[in-house]
Amino acid sequence: MKCKTALTIAGSDCSGGAGIQADIKTMTMNGVYAMSAITALTAQNTTGVRAIQESTPEFLAQQLDAIFEDIFPDAVKIGMVSSCELIRVIAERLKFYGVKNIVVDPVMIATSGSALIKEDAVQTLVEELLPIATVVTPNIPEAQILSGVTIKRKVDMAAAAIKIGDTYHCSVLLKGGHRDTDANDLLYVNGGLRWFEGKRIDNPNTHGTGCTLSSAIAANLAKGFTLTESVQKAKMYIADALMAQLDLGKGSGPLLHNFDLNTSYAEEKHI
Repeated sequence: MKCKTALTIAGSDCSGGAGIQADIKTMTMNGVYAMSAITALTAQNTTGVRAIQESTPEFLAQQLDAIFEDIFPDAVKIGMVSSCELIRVIAERLKFYGVKNIVVDPVMIATSGSALIKEDAVQTLVEELLPIATVVTPNIPEAQILSGVTIKRKVDMAAAAIKIGDTYHCSVLLKGGHRDTDANDLLYVNGGLRWFEGKRIDNPNTHGTGCTLSSAIAANLAKGFTLTESVQKAKMYIADALMAQLDLGKGSGPLLHNFDLNTSYAEEKHI
């Protein structure tokens, strides 16, 4: 039986909580063979990003070619890409190989508040990566940047998701984790809106939650699930992981991506 495969194109997090380390763990726990192309090395932990050293565009292209020429991925997740040149390389190579099932997590600001993308790269990201995405997974601050819509209420989330989706011709999963009242996410796909309800979980270990969710979506797309099914399964996965309350102790480091799928804590009605 052929194993399904997924590729993460993102930055490295030396603390293991976010970035490619989180992506690989999440994809593995969700039952696919994980590969990675590193866009940058970061010196970071759960409290902040200390330094970033980018891959060169040429080296990133070599990584991508090495993967696609040998083990073609069934899905691709794109995370931290901090410069225009790297974004263009990714878009060109994905188009060249005709890649399907592309999940773009438009990482702009880390959970700790540190900036992860150069200002001039945001426009390149929306022009080059969003139009080839199967789904884009912004949080509320990122969606405000991408749409120009100020988000305070659920109706604002809908307006922003529609604006992004219609402008760049992609599906949008607007994550509601920054809201104080709930953790409801909104999926805009094929011209329709669908809410995925989620209760807020009192867990301080949230470093890498965005990486984990987008990687779980990519893993499920790789396995042949529809986008709606993939989002639902991914949201259930991360809710269960948060409810498990796994902790590394000092620094509030999460173990989200090591969560055992065979253990369930959250009730499906909450998702």
